Amino acid sequence: MTLDRICVSTWSFHTLFETGRMEVLEFPELIADRFGVHNLEIVAPHFGDANFREVQARLDRAHSRIVNIPVDIKELWETASLSSPDSAVSARAVALYSEWIDRAQDLGVHSVRWDPGLLNLNDLAPTIASYRKLVEYGRPRGVDVIVENHGTASQYPEQLAEILRHSGAGSLPDFGNFPDSATRERGLHLLFPLAKALCHVKRIPELPCCVAIAQKSGFAGVYSIETGTPGDSFEDVQDVIDALL
Repeated sequence: MTLDRICVSTWSFHTLFETGRMEVLEFPELIADRFGVHNLEIVAPHFGDANFREVQARLDRAHSRIVNIPVDIKELWETASLSSPDSAVSARAVALYSEWIDRAQDLGVHSVRWDPGLLNLNDLAPTIASYRKLVEYGRPRGVDVIVENHGTASQYPEQLAEILRHSGAGSLPDFGNFPDSATRERGLHLLFPLAKALCHVKRIPELPCCVAIAQKSGFAGVYSIETGTPGDSFEDVQDVIDALL
């Protein structure tokens, strides 16, 4: 693997962002200078109140690009949201998430990630319908809708894969979010064939096995490093880069 297949997520430094010790405008050059990495993933809240034109200028100066924006909206976390059978509830979630498709388009970012919320395992139709609406909204804007095994949905990779296949959304496989090793291996085998832009790499013992599954599936995206563990975030990111290389 080469550095052009590696990405660094702001989530790896989320504590610094949350305490105001790091800002999005400094991030592109910081990551380029420190790690030689020019693919970036910026979590939605980490944009803060930065002007998007200035963000783009900083990206251009660092010869970098944003490959994905993970969007978590606090009021929707681990609620029915996109999966709600109540059309008013799901419509509100679709509207809130659609705003980020517009923002991604403004920044030239080609994918945005959301979560399905609490799945109704007995009826996946509302979730499929919500994602289909988002996919249809994103398509003419050049923005792919991708879904991570995140929250309780990570326990159900078969259902998640079914939602993606029927809605047209892509997957964002995360190496570390599964509840156990058996679900991880089963889930990655299901999700990588549906992956588009990227996967999330965690500093876990199963890392070589996860990469092998990605490669076997023909995955052509980037490996976005998402550490966020206690300790020195810079050292953690470098450790994962070294392991990938």
